[in-house]
Amino acid sequence: MRIGFVVSEVEDLVKTGGLADVGKALPIALTEMGHDVRIVMPMYQAIADHHRLSDACVSLNFAVEERQYQFAVKQLELHGVTVYLIDHAEFFQRAGLYSDGYDAYTDNGERFGFLANAALHAFSHVGFIPEVIHCNDWHTALLPFFIRYNPDNNINQEFAATRTVLTIHNAAFQGVFERSSVHMLAGNTAIEHFNHSEYVNFLQTGLQCCDGITSVSPNYAKELLTDLGSHGLSHILRRRQDRLYGVLNGCDYSQWDPQTDIHIKHHFNSQDMSGKKACKMALQRFAKLPKAAKIPIIGMVCRLTEQKGFGYIMPILERLLQHNVQLVIVGTGDPVVVEQLRHISAQFANKFSFIEGFSNEYAHWIEAGSDFFLMPSQFEPCGLNQMYSLAYGTLPIVRGVGGLKDTVIDLEQQPEQATGFVFLPPQPQALLDCIRRALLTYHESPEELAKMQQRAMQTKFTWSQAAAKYAEVYQQIL
Repeated sequence: MRIGFVVSEVEDLVKTGGLADVGKALPIALTEMGHDVRIVMPMYQAIADHHRLSDACVSLNFAVEERQYQFAVKQLELHGVTVYLIDHAEFFQRAGLYSDGYDAYTDNGERFGFLANAALHAFSHVGFIPEVIHCNDWHTALLPFFIRYNPDNNINQEFAATRTVLTIHNAAFQGVFERSSVHMLAGNTAIEHFNHSEYVNFLQTGLQCCDGITSVSPNYAKELLTDLGSHGLSHILRRRQDRLYGVLNGCDYSQWDPQTDIHIKHHFNSQDMSGKKACKMALQRFAKLPKAAKIPIIGMVCRLTEQKGFGYIMPILERLLQHNVQLVIVGTGDPVVVEQLRHISAQFANKFSFIEGFSNEYAHWIEAGSDFFLMPSQFEPCGLNQMYSLAYGTLPIVRGVGGLKDTVIDLEQQPEQATGFVFLPPQPQALLDCIRRALLTYHESPEELAKMQQRAMQTKFTWSQAAAKYAEVYQQIL
């Protein structure tokens, strides 16, 4: 198939989160299956600064009402996949992708509305008319609308047979803007069919116009049919649930493999775990915790936000630290949470190390050296850290939501297949009870724990599996 992949960020070029992982890995996996995949994304300042680009393969312009949009399309190759970069200095030559580091850019609606329309013009002018265009999150969600309702009739005709898929990576972020701030929609009365106020919701519009909807895990697809899980979009998703597919993200094991990980000094595998013990000692040194092989370490690397479960963690943290345990949390985020973590880590300096900041190296050290990894998320569309943890024999302690439910098997529920510890009630006490089950298993059932580690390390969630599922979705909508 000819597949266009339109996304706002791609790992190895520019990245703010897990969306970039998908933006890189899925097109590569689809290409390896034999499909012709081309990526379209913005040419941000960070890409221009760090990558060698072709000269403009085409210079384009189109008009909306009286305004002319002029831009160039540049090109590079990324692991065998062609990437077309939309070069519009006014919109994309900025320090950040979506914000200045503190506040979102006030013209984000116009910037990413432009990206959606410009992507179609770029495909047209390079002579690549996809059978399927795969859009991702709100940033590209207007593209299915522009395929149907484009001021340029040539675009409507050229893409008449093209089908669109829109992936919801996180329904909490929908791209809501005052309609008057999105000049790209000026005079386009069709938008009123999908937005009934002076605001335009990009994600909501895309969900109503696309031919197929995917989420990043099967369980998240189910949650999206509920008012709470969909963040207010369930009425649309329930109406279109025959076009809703849950496809689990893959994991990039080329970067997350304890046998080859370049960030750790001591390698290991499921047959020889001695290197993991050495990684544990190294983590204790780094975190300035007492070296003790028999004390379990719980690690956590994440944004310090309500979504990641700190509403459950903070009320029980001091009670948890009464146990024979060590805790290492690495992250940045909510200043209130940061201050609380600083205070408690000072109180329990021999048991709890809080490291404010983030680096990829730290994340690898935590995954390799911890016995358990904590992910008590309020919601988690897919999640990647639990996949990394399984690969390193670091048993996840998770809340049974979204992709966490799809990837971690609880010891009490399925003891013969268990790979971690799962709780469901959105309550601090439920989290504490779950952690206590994990600690009890560590201290009193080491043989059971070792079996769980073996199963965890043999569990794989590959991008080739995900790509095969996406290919099935494309065929369905075609």
